[in-house]
Amino acid sequence: MVDKLFVRRKIKLIQEDLGQLEEFEKREAADYLKKSAAERLLEKIIMRAIDINQHLIVELGKGNEQVRGYEDTFYVIAEFGIYAMDFAKEIAPSAGLRNRLVHEYNDTKEEIIYESIPQAISQYTRYCDCILKFLAKK
Repeated sequence: MVDKLFVRRKIKLIQEDLGQLEEFEKREAADYLKKSAAERLLEKIIMRAIDINQHLIVELGKGNEQVRGYEDTFYVIAEFGIYAMDFAKEIAPSAGLRNRLVHEYNDTKEEIIYESIPQAISQYTRYCDCILKFLAKK
């Protein structure tokens, strides 16, 4: 059974982080602290969405879903009809950004972080809307 409280709590946290991320998008983000804060917010937003995806897969899936990595969780959610596969193709690569941030790959350039901010705001706002609409139907 889908734990609506769990999912809504994660959505609320994602939405709060998106609000903070929007503040960074508005500012000149040149110093190290702003970059570090933006990285952490992106990491938290993406991981919370992955947590939601994994929960939904366990609760709604048949047990035969192909999930080889975090990126795949976004595709499985689309297969459940929670959002369109086209959107899954847009948002799924963010799991790769999360991996780069968590594992501190040395070649992650500042530009990648700052270019990811508006994309994450747009994608994860839409993601939250889709998940909340799905929960309202259940």
